[in-house]
Amino acid sequence: MTARSTTRALLTVAGAAFASLVLAACGGGSSDTGEEAAASTSASELSHVHGLGVDPADGRVYVATHDGLHTVAKGQKPKLVGDRKDDFMGFTVIGKNTFIASGHGAEGSDRPGNLGLIQTKNSGRAWTSRSLSGDADFHSLDSAKGTVYGYEGGRIRVSTDLKNWDDRATLEALDLAVSPSGDKLLATTAEGVVKSTDGGRTFGKGAGPVQAFVSWPTEKALFGIDTSGKLSTSADGGRTWKQLTAVPGGQPQALTAVDADHILAATMTGLYESRDGGKTFTELAPLAS
Repeated sequence: MTARSTTRALLTVAGAAFASLVLAACGGGSSDTGEEAAASTSASELSHVHGLGVDPADGRVYVATHDGLHTVAKGQKPKLVGDRKDDFMGFTVIGKNTFIASGHGAEGSDRPGNLGLIQTKNSGRAWTSRSLSGDADFHSLDSAKGTVYGYEGGRIRVSTDLKNWDDRATLEALDLAVSPSGDKLLATTAEGVVKSTDGGRTFGKGAGPVQAFVSWPTEKALFGIDTSGKLSTSADGGRTWKQLTAVPGGQPQALTAVDADHILAATMTGLYESRDGGKTFTELAPLAS
């Protein structure tokens, strides 16, 4: 097999794996039947992770799932935050005690099928609808310098006040990451990581290995996890990548790098944490299949 044929074959395999992740990310929602809801995991179990974060106020780890927002600490059972068991599809921490999210209202609740953009200022105990209620379901959210970037309905949407949104490029992506300086935006696609230098209005061609999820905590520390769970880092904004290790559990569900050393990753079998820049990982909590 020629080098070109080998590359094409690898891209085909990576693209198929990426597509399966996209389908998994789009599944679920507010359409569960009563029987399915009864069979869902209890508050002390985690499954279907869509987002991860750490509250800078107290260092607690938060896990956004198909069945609500949970806190996790090593050696303890996960705890449901508040009483909402909504399907949190998009989630990110934007400040002390302050998170934003999106997704679907829980079965039997009076909340809409598409939550739009919601916000909490007390670490998830209570949420307020900020915009697009009933209309939008963000599957990826990130922020920098007071600007929120979201991926919703196959397009990039940007807001500076959580109320008004500017619709920008359309593309098929799974995850977004904005640079800490706010001047570059990355999106993961089946062709590789694509970059925008104009706030998500246009993107270049896919480059580097296919990453499922990306997280950009500092300018010199960008992290990506591929469709098989291999974690890599880039010091130049995604132009080149260095593979670090394979996170246990295979196919990833979410990735968040809190800083250059502290990394959280959810795979098919568990929620894992690294304190040494992604060289090694320990399990925080198992995930129910």
